[in-house]
Amino acid sequence: MRKYKLTEETTTIVRNGAEITLHRIQAVRDFWCIKAGERGGYIESEANLSHEGNCWIYGDAEVYGNAKVYGNALVYDNAELYGNAELYGNALVYDNAELYGNAELYGNALVYDNAE
Repeated sequence: MRKYKLTEETTTIVRNGAEITLHRIQAVRDFWCIKAGERGGYIESEANLSHEGNCWIYGDAEVYGNAKVYGNALVYDNAELYGNAELYGNALVYDNAELYGNAELYGNALVYDNAE
């Protein structure tokens, strides 16, 4: 069952000379502490955020490229996930942190502040 939809609200970023359009997400049903109608962060496509589990992207956080968020993982503030990065389990990425390349973050791991 779908838990979010892509809204018409977009932002464009430039990565390696290419423009990428990201779409803000919006919850379509209640789950965990998220209420239907609540807006989240930005993703490039639905491949970036699973409809299963309690994973979510908040605020102005961005997930794009082949990056994936699933399980109960959370991304928030101004954090970015891109490349082939995977975030799952109960892991958190927040503040201005970036997770990219082939990085995998899982379990109860935290990446925050200005970490890369």
